[in-house]
Amino acid sequence: MASATAAPAAAAPDLAPTLEQLRLLAGELRLLLPGLRVGEAQETTKEFNRETFWRRLNEVAMQVSREALTLTTIFSRPPLPSPQETQSLCERIHVAIKGTIAVYYSLPKGQGITLRKLVRNATLDIVDSMAQLVEVLVNTPTQSPENTDLISCNSVFIACEHVPRIPRDNKAAALLMLTKSVDFVKDAYEEMEQAVEERDPYSGLLNDTEEDNSDNQGNGGLGSPNNQDAYWSQEDQELLTPCLALVRASKACLKKIRVSVAENGKKDQVAQLDDIVDISDEISPSVDDLALSIYPPMCHLTVRMNSKSCDPTAGR
Repeated sequence: MASATAAPAAAAPDLAPTLEQLRLLAGELRLLLPGLRVGEAQETTKEFNRETFWRRLNEVAMQVSREALTLTTIFSRPPLPSPQETQSLCERIHVAIKGTIAVYYSLPKGQGITLRKLVRNATLDIVDSMAQLVEVLVNTPTQSPENTDLISCNSVFIACEHVPRIPRDNKAAALLMLTKSVDFVKDAYEEMEQAVEERDPYSGLLNDTEEDNSDNQGNGGLGSPNNQDAYWSQEDQELLTPCLALVRASKACLKKIRVSVAENGKKDQVAQLDDIVDISDEISPSVDDLALSIYPPMCHLTVRMNSKSCDPTAGR
């Protein structure tokens, strides 16, 4: 009996140092994120080799993925590794993450700001997801059944698997961003169109809460049909048609831009492609602001201001 109780006591001193090493690693990874968000490309006199860059980026992403698998496997079942083993693993993870960041910094601005943003975001996702994984392993006991799903579902693998799908040049990156803008505006337009056709923007919400608000029907409660703040007035409705027309025009404009870039854009027109994406990126949030402002109670001044910023024919 004495030896049985002594074994856990002997193992206890190693538990805190091991987890402390993971906590330190998570903190170090978190400290890398602010600089990565604003970091500039490294100045070099060497000629940029696109094939070498993408090969190296894929390799470091695969390395991070392998280290994440090793980390998860070791810490998701007892016993915990020794401090020496943990230190070695933490060092390998840190090297893999720093290597990924270094490859991103080797991508020159001359290859395109739009492309660099996509690679930067992918790198941020890898670093952030690894930090999250380490934090989860620190805070979740090894005996917990929650750890059994970490290998298959943790976000490190998803972030690393995204790397091969990043566009390989600035034209492809621009087309990807333009497609996202078109899809966003298309969704906003369809949502606005449906609300206008039904003449009842909050119908779903009111129907869901109709029974809960039945006591307020005669008192103008928030959920009652006679609450005028939940419906468009005649003056409101007169603004809806031109608002829809503006969003439809924005959608058509973005589609034409995307087609023009696809058919006429040149890979070496880096600055021009970046300018097109920058201008197009202003349209999506403007459409979003306009779409949100048409819902009652409508402020006509806000709608008119948002309409001007949403107008694709206006100077930007």
